[in-house]
Amino acid sequence: MTTLYQEEQSESVSAQTGETLVEVDDLKTYYGSEGGLLGGKPVKAVDGVNFDVHRGETLGLVGESGCGKSTLGRTLMQLENATAGEVRYDGTDITTLSGSDLKQWRQNVQMVFQDPDSSLNGRMTVGEIIMEPLNVHNWKTPQERRQRVRELLDTVGLSEEHYYRYPFQFSGGQKQRVGIARALALEPDFIVLDEPVSALDVSVQAKVLNLLDDLQEEFGLTYLLIAHDLSVVEHICDRVAVMYLGNIMEIGPVDDIFDDPANPYTQSLLSAIPEPDPNAEKNRMTLRGTPPSPRDPPTGCVFSTRCPSKIRPEQYRDIDDDVWEGIEIFREVLRERGDVTKSVRERVRDLLGMETRGMDVEEVIDDAFGELDVPSDVQQHVDEAVEHVERDDLQSAQETLRDEFGSVCESEEPETLPVGDTGRTSRCHRHREEYESSQAYLTDHFQ
Repeated sequence: MTTLYQEEQSESVSAQTGETLVEVDDLKTYYGSEGGLLGGKPVKAVDGVNFDVHRGETLGLVGESGCGKSTLGRTLMQLENATAGEVRYDGTDITTLSGSDLKQWRQNVQMVFQDPDSSLNGRMTVGEIIMEPLNVHNWKTPQERRQRVRELLDTVGLSEEHYYRYPFQFSGGQKQRVGIARALALEPDFIVLDEPVSALDVSVQAKVLNLLDDLQEEFGLTYLLIAHDLSVVEHICDRVAVMYLGNIMEIGPVDDIFDDPANPYTQSLLSAIPEPDPNAEKNRMTLRGTPPSPRDPPTGCVFSTRCPSKIRPEQYRDIDDDVWEGIEIFREVLRERGDVTKSVRERVRDLLGMETRGMDVEEVIDDAFGELDVPSDVQQHVDEAVEHVERDDLQSAQETLRDEFGSVCESEEPETLPVGDTGRTSRCHRHREEYESSQAYLTDHFQ
């Protein structure tokens, strides 16, 4: 059954596809503030993000858990307040909207949430859930709202008989279809899909993804798909943005990025995709350590503390790879131990002048260097750092190693530079002209 809504939407789809619908300019979303009883810095969940979303496309947003994907999506919806920057929707900066203007704008943008169980009110019938946004915006007459809900149930593959049922009477896939129907109720142009299939079985995931694909083609919808499952992104997205610690590391056409990733972090994500053939050879790129705290991100490139392709100081370009890896491991252990994000108990003990747990530096050195033949100049600086650690002066130990083994990746924030001629960009120092000759790291590590 083709509804009037379907006919109106399908007539205007092809002419508008490709135009810029959403422009994100230096967007920042921080939580908390400086000071307070126990001190601490703000959490930089989204930290200076720039990208566009084109009308009619699906832009994927991928990255590790905690990188800021969902916060970015919620900020675009104005469910979270932006700390700085602009989000322009059809030329209007929606971060400045409030009151009735914000309510009016929200008819154009909707969201499908990750967990269909928690996003649906169990005390309301499916009909009431889908009708709720229509009631909030006083959409036409009550009779027309009921008819609209029945049309939407049919659109997402449910039946009219489901109108009076409750969410607990549905499967996970059916619940997500209800969420999609609710998102379509006000005829939006832009939908944020926050992990829409992560809670579903694989067979159900395919059905929901195919439904989203069909709805986009039919109604000319624009999607921002937030996901950690790269196979889902490859299946449904036109472009993909790779996010790490609140920053966009690489963005471009999905085929380009999956076939020939330019950014080391993108390489690490793609190397984690399992191969169907267990005997297939694959050069897995395992990152050391954990992501830094978003309260205290690295000064230069946010990926510099874990990047296996970090640019070495000129005097150490030819050092043995295992020795350099040992240096990086030692520095990473010191960074994690000196992380400003201490537990509440540790902060209280610090304030009271009480002793906090230390670290076994000899064990760390043994794990990092083992039986390696460490050059004397390297050993000298490592020993100096060890002495600082033994005096419980982690800051001086970190400074000693940074001054000697520090990289441009740690001291300078990288620019977002073009890669190729397809509109792809990557945030990495290795794309700068003076470091282009070192691009051999791509072949050495990942191909």
